Amino acid sequence: MTNPHQKPQPNRQTLYIAIALVLGITVGEVLNLTLGSLGIAGPSPALIPIIEVFSSLTDIFLRLIKMIIAPLVFSTLVVGMAKMGDIETVGRIGIKALLWFFSASIFSLLLGMLLVNVFEPGSSLHIALPPIGTDTGLTLVKPTLGNFVSHIFPKSIVEAMATNEILQIVVFSMFFGIACASIGELARPAVKLLDSIAHIMLKVTGYVMYFAPIAVFAAMASVIAQQGIGILLSYGKFIGEFYLGLLLLCTALGCVGFVFLGRRVFTLLRHIREPMLLAFGTASSESAYPKLLQQLERFGCDEKVCGLVLPLGYSFNLDGSMMYMTFAVLFIAQAYGIDMALGDQIIMLLVLLFTSKGVAGVPRASLIVIAATLSMFDIPEAGLLLLLGIDQILDMGRSVTNVFGNSIAAALVSKWEKALK
Repeated sequence: MTNPHQKPQPNRQTLYIAIALVLGITVGEVLNLTLGSLGIAGPSPALIPIIEVFSSLTDIFLRLIKMIIAPLVFSTLVVGMAKMGDIETVGRIGIKALLWFFSASIFSLLLGMLLVNVFEPGSSLHIALPPIGTDTGLTLVKPTLGNFVSHIFPKSIVEAMATNEILQIVVFSMFFGIACASIGELARPAVKLLDSIAHIMLKVTGYVMYFAPIAVFAAMASVIAQQGIGILLSYGKFIGEFYLGLLLLCTALGCVGFVFLGRRVFTLLRHIREPMLLAFGTASSESAYPKLLQQLERFGCDEKVCGLVLPLGYSFNLDGSMMYMTFAVLFIAQAYGIDMALGDQIIMLLVLLFTSKGVAGVPRASLIVIAATLSMFDIPEAGLLLLLGIDQILDMGRSVTNVFGNSIAAALVSKWEKALK
């Protein structure tokens, strides 16, 4: 999907994002020390206007990225499916992708459960617990079949695009792409138009990415100014063990990638380092989507495979988020002295495996799924307040893992389809 007429330029964007990350941490800590903060309770009055400016800068970037995603997913997926030419190929790629997604999700959940039971971070938490019944401020979404269906099948493609419901856009795009492939020559002008739109949106991505270092700086400065580096001491064990879990998960996924890709897995890492750094800085895997699609194609992944696997992965293959949900539920249970039996933990994993797919597109979706799971197992929902103060710090790690997991998925499916260049 890259422009063959575009002259290659040295990529310094990764360096700029890394510098912005360090500067954001430094400026945030200076602001925290000089203007003060109320810790988990919130920023001090002197910090509020500064944090509003930082938040606005980050929000502008995330809005621009969301502006790109819907037309990019629709155009690339339709063009890819039209070029595949038959529904059998689409079905084969989709089945391979979904089998990998569910295998990776189950492994993420099991690894998270194992580590929490071994380390028991909630049992060694030395801070006051929120009283049972305290309002968390989250809207509880019940994990019902109706909610699950409503987030998969669109009633309006315009509404799905307006709300960035990726899974609904994928469903419509699959119908549209298969229809284009089935009528052949008559659909060629529409497919050519969408192919042009895909290239245009990737060019727009290049323009938006110039703003990425500013967004990363603002996001990091905001969270550190509010919480300070000191919060890492209070929650140090939990944060450290969670990041260790993410490292082990990425290592396991990388090892599977090495089995099938060989040393090319290291080349893949070099290609996706910028999207991963962007996801870490903004605490949003969604912000990395357009750049990730571009980099995977530069690595050699088939554009048709990427066009199908990546949008599906953003709905079904959020490995870092899956591990976080396990960590969070068991951490809160341990903090309140609730001992969950092994059978209950297995049931919890199965619940999380499916309910996490039912709130795609909902803001703070992970926390909402966790809240619903806590209520199912009679664990105090007020325990979520223990995590709200560090949620963005944890979100940075799980966003990187989500990006890495989807990159491995796209590369492996391309390899299995014998379409990896």
